[in-house]
Amino acid sequence: MKGTSVSVQAVADMGDRSISSWFSIGLEWGDATNWQALSRGGVRMMIGHCPDAMLPAQTGDHSYFAYLHVDDVDALYAEFVQRGAIVRQLPTDRLWGMREMAVATPDGHRMMIGQKI
Repeated sequence: MKGTSVSVQAVADMGDRSISSWFSIGLEWGDATNWQALSRGGVRMMIGHCPDAMLPAQTGDHSYFAYLHVDDVDALYAEFVQRGAIVRQLPTDRLWGMREMAVATPDGHRMMIGQKI
């Protein structure tokens, strides 16, 4: 199959809190109201205003929605900290040969980001 994958996430609030959390991981913001297209490099995501949806934080480990492979997880970590991102797990070497970190949004959407070591 050839194509592009786009993750779609429901958010309770499309206001400043939500905007700043997605900006904190360097995603560029679209210009729509109820749906936003976000991007950074080859990463594409969409978020939609769904005020009545269950918050991801209420789903426990099921709130992970992406695993992003990067070249330098430590540089990304430093950038995210500078931008004020919510870092749930510091970059850590794992037995399965990846150096990984976890980030989150205020609603509880979580992403793992890793590089091969």
